[in-house]
Amino acid sequence: MNRRNFIAAGLASAALPARARAASHPVDVALVLAIDSSSSVSMDEFYLQMEGYAAAFRHPSVADAIGSGRVGAIAVAMFEFANAKTHTINMDWCRIAAPEALEQYAKECEMAPRLVIGGATAIGDAIDFAYDTLNACPYQAGRLVIDVSGDGASNQGRNVLAAREEALAAGMAINGLPILNEEPDLEAYYRLYVVGGPGAFVVPARDYTDFRDAIRDKLVREIKFIA
Repeated sequence: MNRRNFIAAGLASAALPARARAASHPVDVALVLAIDSSSSVSMDEFYLQMEGYAAAFRHPSVADAIGSGRVGAIAVAMFEFANAKTHTINMDWCRIAAPEALEQYAKECEMAPRLVIGGATAIGDAIDFAYDTLNACPYQAGRLVIDVSGDGASNQGRNVLAAREEALAAGMAINGLPILNEEPDLEAYYRLYVVGGPGAFVVPARDYTDFRDAIRDKLVREIKFIA
């Protein structure tokens, strides 16, 4: 067992009591939202992302997507990434089913502080961290999805393709939301190196003001499993 698998196994074992408690509360999809918080992302741009998430979780199309599932519930966790070893859970696992839960989650997105400020962009390590976070999910999920958003290609840390292949081998899917204001070719990079797995797709955003609509469309597709 390599070091990453050992860490993942440890996280999964630590989560067993939580899994047992939540066994009667399955979800259609467990979704990890990996948010770029590197030096290329200004404070204003970071909070535009969080406002975009808040608006998306309030949108009727997201509620309809959740309600259309077999279970009618999703699990969501959100973390910020930058350097190879800089990952911080901003909002831990939350099961969302009723409309009131969506509104509460939207409020928490609006109030969430930025916990990682600056650094390089290590997408491979972010995928590893999302892998471990999914292994520690306390809910029984029909699908496991990593959602990566950011405005730059990986420039530090683990090989992105190697990280992607490990996640795909574990049955996870990776979708991407490249923000193109600084790197116009980033959509092509995400398609080649980042996304993969069942129904994987890319939803680009022209800039941070376009992020709100892009993340809403992306969430709907991920929850409904529309390729």
